[in-house]
Amino acid sequence: MGAGIAHAFTVAGADVVVVERDQAAADAARERVAAALAKSVERGTTTHSLDELTGRLSVSTDYASFAGCDLVVEAVPEDFELKSSALKAVEEQLADGAWLATNTSSLSVAKLAAGLARPERFCGLHFFNPVPSSLLVEVVLTDSTSAELGEAAREWTAALGKTAVVVRDAPGFASSRLGVAIALEAMRMVEEGVASAEDIDAAMVLGYKHPVGPLRTTDMVGLDVRLGIAEYLHETLGERFAPPQILREKVARGELGRKSGQGFFRY
Repeated sequence: MGAGIAHAFTVAGADVVVVERDQAAADAARERVAAALAKSVERGTTTHSLDELTGRLSVSTDYASFAGCDLVVEAVPEDFELKSSALKAVEEQLADGAWLATNTSSLSVAKLAAGLARPERFCGLHFFNPVPSSLLVEVVLTDSTSAELGEAAREWTAALGKTAVVVRDAPGFASSRLGVAIALEAMRMVEEGVASAEDIDAAMVLGYKHPVGPLRTTDMVGLDVRLGIAEYLHETLGERFAPPQILREKVARGELGRKSGQGFFRY
């Protein structure tokens, strides 16, 4: 997700800094973003040259590299303590006029904001995978978010060539809550032998015009990520979001989706 977000802002004309946990991760991030930028140039989806695009991209392992940034989007794994710690560390490096956002897909933006010194300058910017081709950004506002930031978030989204859906902070927001509900029911149908994963996805693609079925989408997101979101929604919204046993078993076996080569489909 971080690489995809970096790609989107670079193509839109921004100078982008990617900060990773160590040098190996930073080098890998540079390669991922550079490869995505090269594909954009090859496909003609940008008028900028590859040299121009890569010249606007830098990578680092030091949060101090964010000091001159106008906006920082956090995209660490979906763990509250990890995100909270990263956001506090980043905020310490930012100028007073800079904006800070989280890419969480389900965690409480208000609770993350509560740990910050300037919660009015913080919101959720929930990007979707794959970021370059996705047309949606879910803008999540809290009671602390300033009106100025809400308007700026809409403008950033438009500048990226995407559409903003603005929601108030609530468990799962709008997109994750609906998407996970459909995906969990699809998993239960596989578990109960109602139909194959292929046919369940085909029903949603052909019958409801979903571009990708719920099970293949789960593979793209990562079964471990979906399990974490489902557990949080189960805790906050009740039994209807209880993770199916098939999901727990696949995660326990390391069948995490596309990134591991096996999920509900084989890659």
